[in-house]
Amino acid sequence: MTLTELRYIVTLAQEQHFGRAAERCHVSQPTLSVGVKKLEDELGVLIFERTKSAVRLTPVGEGIVTQAQKVLEQAQSIRELAQVGKNQLAAPLKVGAIYTVGPYMFPHLIPQLHRVAPDMPLYIEENFTHVLRDKLRTGELDAIIIALPFQEADVLTKPLYDEPFYVLMPADHPWTAKETIDAEMLNDKSLLLLGEGHCFRDQVLEACPTVRKGEAASHTTVESSSLETIRHMVASGLGVSILPLSAVESHHYSPGVLEIRPLTPPVPFRTVAIAWRASFPRPKAIEILADSIRLCSVGKPPSAKA
Repeated sequence: MTLTELRYIVTLAQEQHFGRAAERCHVSQPTLSVGVKKLEDELGVLIFERTKSAVRLTPVGEGIVTQAQKVLEQAQSIRELAQVGKNQLAAPLKVGAIYTVGPYMFPHLIPQLHRVAPDMPLYIEENFTHVLRDKLRTGELDAIIIALPFQEADVLTKPLYDEPFYVLMPADHPWTAKETIDAEMLNDKSLLLLGEGHCFRDQVLEACPTVRKGEAASHTTVESSSLETIRHMVASGLGVSILPLSAVESHHYSPGVLEIRPLTPPVPFRTVAIAWRASFPRPKAIEILADSIRLCSVGKPPSAKA
């Protein structure tokens, strides 16, 4: 049984004439007749009642043709799905991002991506690196935006941009008189940090060794679940914090409430990267996503490190 034979019987049932059915199928009448007879022999039933003046469906033939029509429709759906698959930018893309990147990247990324890939909407998830890693591995996400280092078997990574760190402080803080802030000035009693599980917390601790030592000794560092909550606490005067560049200007506070200062060189930074499974069948989608992120990012290319 072939799709061609099913198309023959469906067309013949519609035309009720071998000649017209053969013409519609773009074959000779003998070819169509042989194909219909072959299918009847395979099934062991007569699909059509043939007379000199007409071709009619038998009762069992009516059910067979109805089912054949459904099969042909499903086959066409498969062809359409395959056609869509050829256009790697014509289906949703499932993208995850760490908490300290997503809120500041997506408002710029989505308009940029919509311009170059309007038929590729994003399913978005923000989470911790280890959760995103697991979901990428199981196929729940197609690509994830993380901070390096990141290693996973059968996963490819591509650095996107470098993002320097800045010190955030209340506008009336004495440090506002300084042009840059020495990392040694930051200690566990004054610095507000993200809680355990955030990779940005670990990067800040690595950049500020005096904080790491003090934290281990006294545990007085204030912790929070998000950079935005930290920003609010800084604005209230509870302490100072460190933010990545993309988060520096992303707030709704009026002028005169918060101030930022760069850290004294060498300025610490993080490298934001995209990761995806090596077997992912839409490499063009990953390429477009990565290019769009680079175009809308506030950081520097990885080759131009701070």
